[in-house]
Amino acid sequence: MWRPKLCFYQRLSVSLVLGFLVILSVFVLASSRLQDSMKDESEQMLHLDLASHLVSDNPLLKTGVYDYDALGNLFHTLMILGPNFEFYFLDTQGNIKTYSAKKGEVIKKSIDLAPILSLLEPNPTLPVRGDDPKSENKHKIFSAAPVYNGELLQGYLYVIIGGARYDSIVENLKRSEGVQTFAMIIVAATLFLLFALLLLFRFFTAPLKILSDDMDTFRASGFDLDGSGVKLRPWRNESRNEVQRLGFSFNDMLNHIDEQMKKLKQTDNERRILLADLSHDLRTPLANLQGYIETLSLKGSSINEDERQRFMDICEKNLFNLKRLIDQIFELAYLEGGHVTLKKESFMLAELLHDVAAKFTMNAQNKGITLNVNAAAQNGYVHADIGKLERVLTNLIENAIRHTPENGHIDINVVEADKYLTIEVKDSGVGISERELNHIFKARYQASNSKEDSAIHAGLGLAICQKLMALLDSKLEVSSELGKGTSFRFSLTQITP
Repeated sequence: MWRPKLCFYQRLSVSLVLGFLVILSVFVLASSRLQDSMKDESEQMLHLDLASHLVSDNPLLKTGVYDYDALGNLFHTLMILGPNFEFYFLDTQGNIKTYSAKKGEVIKKSIDLAPILSLLEPNPTLPVRGDDPKSENKHKIFSAAPVYNGELLQGYLYVIIGGARYDSIVENLKRSEGVQTFAMIIVAATLFLLFALLLLFRFFTAPLKILSDDMDTFRASGFDLDGSGVKLRPWRNESRNEVQRLGFSFNDMLNHIDEQMKKLKQTDNERRILLADLSHDLRTPLANLQGYIETLSLKGSSINEDERQRFMDICEKNLFNLKRLIDQIFELAYLEGGHVTLKKESFMLAELLHDVAAKFTMNAQNKGITLNVNAAAQNGYVHADIGKLERVLTNLIENAIRHTPENGHIDINVVEADKYLTIEVKDSGVGISERELNHIFKARYQASNSKEDSAIHAGLGLAICQKLMALLDSKLEVSSELGKGTSFRFSLTQITP
């Protein structure tokens, strides 16, 4: 992946310098042109009537031009008195008839009359620039006036304002020591301003560089906060500085990612342990099945009918345990993967409790256990998934029967409180120690005082129940005391049928 060679501050600095130089160049150019335009406008306005005064005051021009040599001498004399001006006499076609310059300096033979006619109009827009006879493409401000012989237009007096000598003097002044010193001061001030701006940019971008370096370090460490060496800096969320708020958000993100990574590692470790334990649990019924089926296959007819039936019963029991274990594994996998859909409907809670309890009445009686349903809210309705709720109740009652000794009792209670119905499955069994209560909802965890029976228990039931209750927007809670029994509770929102 291509990455820029310059850091953000360097790119910002280069952009600033280039932008500053471009703006400065445009400003200097525009300022120079504006200054020249204002100077030309003011000078042309000041000398606008110069040509007309010369025409009206000079006898050679006032009565018409007949002697071009005499007029040339006059122009030369005028130029000596006013070296800022150059004088030209043009005929009606714009051809130059005589002038004040030295021979060889004038390279043009004619002048475009359009600017002259524009200047002679009432209220002309200044500055108006005309052709410079000493240059092929230069244009200069001028003063002009028509020259008449009676009523006949004989030509035009064309006076260049700021002639070649004036331009030469201006150029020399620009190269003078004072002007150069002033230019150096301007350049030094500009460079100082640029340097100050670069330092200011450095100050503003320093926190962003620190934040970027921390991000790179954190990413290079594999998003491990403890192993990255990233120090959580005291960024301020309430600051008006966007970088401070960004840094504060980055700290939150670091903590959140670190917490998620730890949870993922813990979950991965638990999955490995769970997979190893489940593999062992699956291997036991499979080994039993294999052994008895091989025995039936090898001995064949030598086995009597009673023994054959006993072998078949054992195989059937192992198949039942195997299927139950696989079903629980798949159910837990679907719940953790978020692939379970709910089919909610409204129903009377008491009826479901009595139906589920009825399935375990015979089993409870065989163990000498009393199973009671105490529903204070007989007509209470809830909106939930009946199948998922029945699955939870079935697991809780099965566990209660398994851990309750003979002559014990199991109570299924429903308590109405505000808009909720709280369901409790309470037994008088062996109970669970306080230090183990926080672990019983973990997959494969079995309390140290669990009762063993002929069935295989993978320790997934309560983990499945907890996830099912989360899908039903509730939470399965437990309280217990060793030797006195255990109570599981959850609450559902009561609705009006």
